[in-house]
Amino acid sequence: MDWDEFSDWGARVSQWAAAYHRTLRDRPVRAQTAPGEIAAQLPAAPPEGAEAMEAIMADFERVVMPGITHWQHPRFFAYFPANAAPPSMLAEMLVSTIAAQCMLWQTSPAATEMETVMLDWLRQAIGLPVGFAGVIQDSASSATLAAVLTMRERALNWQGNARGLSGQGRLRIYCSAEVHTSVDRAIWIAGIGQDNLVRIPVTGPLRGMDPGALQAAITDDIAAGHLPAGVVACTGGTGTGACDDLSAVIAVAKDHGLYTHVDAAWAGAAMICPEFRTLWAGVEGADSVVFNPHKWLGAQFDCSAHFLRDPADLVRTLAIQPEYLKTHGHDGLINYSEWSVPLGRRFRALKLWFLIRAYGLDGLRERLRNHVAWSRALCADLGRDPRFEIVTAPVLSLFTFRLRDGDDAAQIDLVNRINDDGRIYLTQTRVDGRMAIRFQVGQFDATRADVEMARRVIVELSGG
Repeated sequence: MDWDEFSDWGARVSQWAAAYHRTLRDRPVRAQTAPGEIAAQLPAAPPEGAEAMEAIMADFERVVMPGITHWQHPRFFAYFPANAAPPSMLAEMLVSTIAAQCMLWQTSPAATEMETVMLDWLRQAIGLPVGFAGVIQDSASSATLAAVLTMRERALNWQGNARGLSGQGRLRIYCSAEVHTSVDRAIWIAGIGQDNLVRIPVTGPLRGMDPGALQAAITDDIAAGHLPAGVVACTGGTGTGACDDLSAVIAVAKDHGLYTHVDAAWAGAAMICPEFRTLWAGVEGADSVVFNPHKWLGAQFDCSAHFLRDPADLVRTLAIQPEYLKTHGHDGLINYSEWSVPLGRRFRALKLWFLIRAYGLDGLRERLRNHVAWSRALCADLGRDPRFEIVTAPVLSLFTFRLRDGDDAAQIDLVNRINDDGRIYLTQTRVDGRMAIRFQVGQFDATRADVEMARRVIVELSGG
């Protein structure tokens, strides 16, 4: 492909993209294909010769698109969204065109300096105090892994990377059962081991970890000769939107000198609205905080904002500087590859710059506030219907419900019927051992009418 052909196809793909988004409401939200159906249409061996773009695009429509679950669909009410607002998509097109590798300041000064400023814009937007510094990770999972590795190194007096974990004693990390499973994976990768992830019971309507139980668990571990290393708290857990009492949890951690990481992957975006910040009161005491602009703010995936009260601990944990990665003649530069597990880094800050400037914080706040209001209204409607039981009240735009007269199998059957129908997409979770149905509003272009359709579909397919 030469650049003239690239220009032609670039225009055609942009036109295709706009048409795709305009017609999303006409498509089933979840892919309707059977397992193996897509793979069966792909040749078993690669082509020896070049093929025309016309043929490639035709096969894209024929083979790929039927197997796509449409995460940008306005009636995607499952999981959490992975939004892609138009300005963010345009920024990603530019990033793909430039194709810079932004691991060091010298490999693309604009990327490093914009990342520093954009993370400070976000810090201000969500109300974190001056002093927190930020870095863009690919996902909250990577930020959590970085935090757990830092916990490990601090607890081992910075000897873990050099000496390994053998003979060092049992490190212990504390969290509730409501945290994301990325915490479990971080524990595995860090070499700490699943058995040393201590689950603290939850309490209260927000299903936060019990600070008294946390204190007792740490005390017991110290008495047993173990090494408490850190606490992973959550604001807006994936299952039900659980929120830990950060003030109380962080106070317990500080009493024992433990590093604290707050996973606010979804809910952190809502903190651009000051009225929602009560959900993470006390966050300013945390050592590490993460939220994903690619979830609710409209930034093209992937883009995770990781804030640190003292970046030096993270850099001490992860930095490695062979001669070929040194920047000579310039002191005090930030090389963000020292703040993350991967060495290679994309220019992710550009889409934040485009996004925030294109909508302004007021425009983004309006969307989030609408999503919360519409979700609460739907929850109230279902709560008045005798066929349904509200299991957990709305936390921001997330709540859970179930059929009042139905076992776990009945809840799953309803979820499957809804998703096979195609008009909306929901997922399930477990609350206190019983199956419940999750509902959250968060897709960037969702409207009140889309949420009203969700109500009609749920009622209709439940036999109403």
